[in-house]
Amino acid sequence: MRIAYALLDPGIGVFGTKGASVHVQEVIRALRADGHQVTVFCTRTNDDIPADLADLEVRRHRLPKGSGAEREQAVAAASAAIAEEIASGGFDLVYERYSLFSDTAARLSDPSAPDARPIPSILEVNAPLIAEQREHRSLADETGALAATRRQLHGATLVSCVSDAVAQWTRQEGADPARVVVTPNGVNTTRITPAPRPATASGPQAPVRIGFVGTLKPWHGTDLLLRALARTDRRLELDICGTGPQQEELELLAAELGIDDRVRFHGAVAPERVPEFLHGLDIATAPYPAGEHYFSPLKVYEYLAAGLPVIASAIGTIPALLGHGALGVLVEPGDVTELAAALDELAADPGHRAHLAAAARDSAVHEHDWRIRCRGMLARLEAAAPREVTA
Repeated sequence: MRIAYALLDPGIGVFGTKGASVHVQEVIRALRADGHQVTVFCTRTNDDIPADLADLEVRRHRLPKGSGAEREQAVAAASAAIAEEIASGGFDLVYERYSLFSDTAARLSDPSAPDARPIPSILEVNAPLIAEQREHRSLADETGALAATRRQLHGATLVSCVSDAVAQWTRQEGADPARVVVTPNGVNTTRITPAPRPATASGPQAPVRIGFVGTLKPWHGTDLLLRALARTDRRLELDICGTGPQQEELELLAAELGIDDRVRFHGAVAPERVPEFLHGLDIATAPYPAGEHYFSPLKVYEYLAAGLPVIASAIGTIPALLGHGALGVLVEPGDVTELAAALDELAADPGHRAHLAAAARDSAVHEHDWRIRCRGMLARLEAAAPREVTA
């Protein structure tokens, strides 16, 4: 199948290193692994091109410099231009990552458009972006953003949402419930594998390496992890993979807590180096604070694929993902005391860690691989439009 992948969000580079870019790359890898031909239409690329995607055809529509309403209008114009290009390209499917002010897939899937050859589409929705943009960034034309969003949700053949909470939001904004499906995030279990474990167990006083992967922003709870670490046995050490606006604040907090000698900030790490980082850990963490949580955390899937025992907040999709405790240790969101106790208890029990690690890897391979996710979406799309989709 010839697939046009549309990514118009100017904040996400196809070849970037943050989670959203990794998500884009892994979906593309999974589609290509099953023999589909993928062409990317985007507004931003970045320069960190993985070797296995060096041959990927990428058609970039550069946006003019500007911000606010000017940038929003430029995205809308790029969406129209990209839709025209895809329409004349003989594609079998449009796969679009939902972006503000874009309605590319909706334009191409509309059977009422003049001289249209409707192309089946999948709209991937990862978050209620209008609310996020309003709260964390800026939104000049909220009315226009909402109108484009509703066109997308109404026009897509299949609306694929990362969580039940996001699916509920799409239905509230006009998506046909019959076309809305939940497709959680996944992981590339070929790229991320468990580390070879030593044949003999470490001594009781050997350091236990705790890890966190992600952007250093308040809603990831890294400050809670530092406060919890300060209450644990001193042989527990923390490695933080990622950077962000909180890094300096977190470094100061580690010093204030007297644990700066037990914490290493590795900064931004290219996606191809993340498996190596995970191989150096004994326990992985996702210490989300209390609050609204509609995400499907990529980091937790990567931890599972790496065969790591996980300690995570019991919030949003995480309890179900971790089998309500069968694949990891769940703690109350924001409870530093409970998080510290969980770290100490798991660090002191290598047998339990080994059991969780094996179960985690098995779950990742058989339930959460990106190829399984993409095959499921295409099967649902075929059921929604059986006469329009060809393999």
